Amino acid sequence: MAHPYPSTTPKPRTIFSTPSCTFLFILTLTALTLYTLLHHPHPTIATQKPSLNTLLRFRDTFLSLSSNYTLSTYLRNLTLHPHLAGTPPSFSTVAYVHNHFQSLGLHTHATSYSALLSYPTHSFLSAHFPNRNATTLHLSEPGSVQNGVVIPYHAYSPSGSVYAMAVFVNYGRAEDYDALAALGVEVKGCVAILRRGILSRNAAVEKAAERGAAAVLMYTEGVFRGGVERGTVIKGLGDPLTPGWASVEGGERLGLDDSKVLEKFPAVPSMPVSAETAEIILRSLEGCAVPFGWTGTLKRGIGKLGPGPTMLNFSYQGEKKMATIHNVFAIIRGFEEPDRFVLLGNHRDAWTYGAVDPNSGTAALLDIARRYAILMRLGWTPRRTIILASWDAEEFGMVGLDCWPVFGTRSEPLTVGSTEWVEQNLVNLGSKAIAYLNVDCAVQGPGFFAGATPQLDDLLVEVTKKVDDPDSVDRTVYEKWAASNDGIAIHRLGGIDSDFAPFLQHAGVPSIDLYYGKDFPVYHTAFDSYGWMTSFADPLFQRHVAVTEVWGLLALHLADDPVLPFNYLSYSAQLQSYTNVLRSMLEGLISLHPITDAIRQFEAAAKEADEESKKLREQDAVVDVLILKKRTLNDRLMFAERGFLDAEGLEGRKWFKHLIYGPCSDSKSKLVFFPGIVDAMFPSTRVNQRERQAAIQHEIWRVARAIERAAYALKGELT
Repeated sequence: MAHPYPSTTPKPRTIFSTPSCTFLFILTLTALTLYTLLHHPHPTIATQKPSLNTLLRFRDTFLSLSSNYTLSTYLRNLTLHPHLAGTPPSFSTVAYVHNHFQSLGLHTHATSYSALLSYPTHSFLSAHFPNRNATTLHLSEPGSVQNGVVIPYHAYSPSGSVYAMAVFVNYGRAEDYDALAALGVEVKGCVAILRRGILSRNAAVEKAAERGAAAVLMYTEGVFRGGVERGTVIKGLGDPLTPGWASVEGGERLGLDDSKVLEKFPAVPSMPVSAETAEIILRSLEGCAVPFGWTGTLKRGIGKLGPGPTMLNFSYQGEKKMATIHNVFAIIRGFEEPDRFVLLGNHRDAWTYGAVDPNSGTAALLDIARRYAILMRLGWTPRRTIILASWDAEEFGMVGLDCWPVFGTRSEPLTVGSTEWVEQNLVNLGSKAIAYLNVDCAVQGPGFFAGATPQLDDLLVEVTKKVDDPDSVDRTVYEKWAASNDGIAIHRLGGIDSDFAPFLQHAGVPSIDLYYGKDFPVYHTAFDSYGWMTSFADPLFQRHVAVTEVWGLLALHLADDPVLPFNYLSYSAQLQSYTNVLRSMLEGLISLHPITDAIRQFEAAAKEADEESKKLREQDAVVDVLILKKRTLNDRLMFAERGFLDAEGLEGRKWFKHLIYGPCSDSKSKLVFFPGIVDAMFPSTRVNQRERQAAIQHEIWRVARAIERAAYALKGELT
């Protein structure tokens, strides 16, 4: 099936121009594998602790097995058809991933859940102009519907029909509506047209409803002309009918009329439209002039706010129904610590073809599985258990909070499959998970980006020094990264923009998120195809190779290093910098001594753990006492992150337990740490100064207690 991309897009370039080139590549790869098997014979099952040299050789072999051709083949097969979660085409990707894992000889299984998903049944939009002319406006990308791509829609939007005047509300923030009110612009009863940015879809629709808008149209700037960004407008993570527990077959479910379920859905209907469609409407508006800075990229004749006189005939019908989703796993059992888990995860479902989002990451996961399988044939077995996870329904199940991630443009890609699985396995993950390594949109374009919890910073930097940069000659990923404008900027995971959110923010598992390319203009559109990938994002699939190698090497270190490569001194320094920022914002009005005292305790524990780690890494003897000491230290390093969890969770959002990293609830703040304190500083409802200060002080104490808990866990001692 042909992939839809604009007529101005050049045809995709092939990776190898002739069949003979492809044959030579496969022959070379086969010869390399046979050479490795013949010259490095090992038993298929590890019978003794591997030496450091052996581990290094396995890691070198892992790097030597790179294959851009293989990665491109995986991606091509995954993106032959659109595969929206819960639809028949999505099951073919389940089978593809499952069969791939099985064909490699890996222990493979799938876990299924029944979740409430949302699909469109009908949508219509027409504009009626003052001169009595009317036009039906295009909602889908050219050529997309006949190719099986779902019509652009907002999942979980209520159905509704509206005939009303159009009004432009900029981003739809509170300050935007305040500016409109000051100009005397009436929003009540109108169809609000807003541009994506700053607010999540859910927050934008909710605020429009609060101001009396009858419906919402949303457009995204910077996409391919005619592209329409699909997405969700639900509030919260996971299956809306099972908040806080897994949506297993036959398990407890809330009713659709339950107040806890109803509050997750917006009060008014909404639809996404292209920037072209938005321009047609906005050019026809009259009334007050558009304030400075509101036009964005739409500047051709956009000068008035409305409302009207253009009338919009808006109609959307959707259905919510139960659908089965499937998570697929490959498990490589550890020989020495099988009860310690290193998890690598990527979601598989897509709004359309999903070449970037998410199947560039799926291709990388499949290639890691291939490489690990070859290492196993060479005699490698990890010290700890490695779990490769392919999640389903990520796009449906997270969130609509006001804060966007601070890096990239992947706003609120959602997560049902991983959330349900984390909720079902919460105790085992809390006691056994070493780290979760996430890749979503593996390749969006040029430039390496990474997010991590701070104890993994050093490991991330060291691994990037071992991987060749895909866009430079004789440079590593680290060297190119360090030379970029931002330098080595490791972002924090306070957003909820991918599958790391349930692991870190609900279960307290140290996490990393990786990708290439700051943003991409076909996000959630029908143009996110294999053709776009080979024409623009990664024609030769070298960036795919780089992400695969960084991702796979991180897991090898975490699975095989006798002492976990965690450095909590980085965490301590990060906490101190956050406190300094907080101090400047509060201007001495509220005491921060609880946090500063707790950080001193945490820093002391981090120094002790660091010194102990260095000593144990120097002792390579295989004796029971040393093995026990390393195991005990590793447990402390692993459990320290759990200390930052609070059983009560964030105020009003108790599912989010992490008090250092989590989503804030206010769009005004750019802070990506201490979400509970930030919420108290920028309350969503009006409170007097005394109440506000009391709330901030309480949240400061809560954060201080969390840091103390982490310090106690790191020391491994009782009070």
